[in-house]
Amino acid sequence: MAFLWMLSCLAFVGAAYGCGSPAITPVITGYARIVNGEEAVPHSWPWQVSLQDYTGWHFCGGSLINENWVVTAAHCNVQNSHRLILGEHDRSSNAEDIQTMKVGKVFMHPSYNQWTTTNDIMLIKLLSPAKLNTRVSPVCVADTSDNFPAGMECVTSGWGLTRHNAPSTPALLQQASLPLITNEDCHGIWGDRVKPMMICAGASGASSCMGDSGGPLVCEKAGAWTLVGVVSWGSPTCSPTKPGVYARVTELRAWMDQTIAAN
Repeated sequence: MAFLWMLSCLAFVGAAYGCGSPAITPVITGYARIVNGEEAVPHSWPWQVSLQDYTGWHFCGGSLINENWVVTAAHCNVQNSHRLILGEHDRSSNAEDIQTMKVGKVFMHPSYNQWTTTNDIMLIKLLSPAKLNTRVSPVCVADTSDNFPAGMECVTSGWGLTRHNAPSTPALLQQASLPLITNEDCHGIWGDRVKPMMICAGASGASSCMGDSGGPLVCEKAGAWTLVGVVSWGSPTCSPTKPGVYARVTELRAWMDQTIAAN
C-alpha cells in the first residue's frame, strides 16, 4: 500500500516505546463490561486518550498512534479549544503525571456521513509531540491486509457511562473484553446501518456506552495490541446483548497514512 514502507506502525519514533506493548501489563478477566464495568489496571492501556473541553468535562476517548497523532471518531467533533489528556487513569485525581495536550489540527474523514455514521474517524495532530514513557505510548494500527476473524477476543476501554442513565462518567478507566462478530451477524440486529467500513463486537454481556466514543477497540496481533476499531455507535441504552459498532481501521488505514504523510 502507498506510504506503508515509510509509515510502518504509522511512523513511530522513540523505539524504546514500540507500538502496542504496554510497560504495565493489562489484566483482562473476560466478559466484564464497561456498563457495570471492570476497572483497567492503571496505565495498562497507555495509548488511551481522554478528550475534554476547557472545563475538564470528558466527552470522548481516543488513541495515541504516535507521538504526534491521535485517532478518534469524527462524530466527537473535536475543536481547537478542546484538550487531550494522556497518561490518565483516575480522572478525579490531581496526583497523576498526566500530559495535557493542545489540538494542533483536526482532520475529519472527507466521506464521513453524520446520518449514516459511515467513515466515523478523525485524526488529531497534536500541537506539540507527546513525551513517550511507561504511561504514555502508542498503539499499533491494523494494516489494510490484516484479518481479524469473528470470535476473536478483543478489548475496548474508556471512561464512558457504566449504565446508560448514570448521572456521570466514571473516574477510573474501564475496560471490557468483547468478541468480534461478522458484519453478516451484525446486520441481523442493526440491518442496513452496518456498512463494510464498520466492524462489530460484543452482544456478549458487555457494551461500550456514551463517553466511550472515539476510543479504541484493540486486538492482539503477533503479541502487540493493535487498533482494529474506533468506538462509533450502538444501542441507545448501551444494551450488553447488542453489538457495538466501530469504524473498521483496516478499511480506513490508507486514508490515515495519506493524511499523516501529507501533514
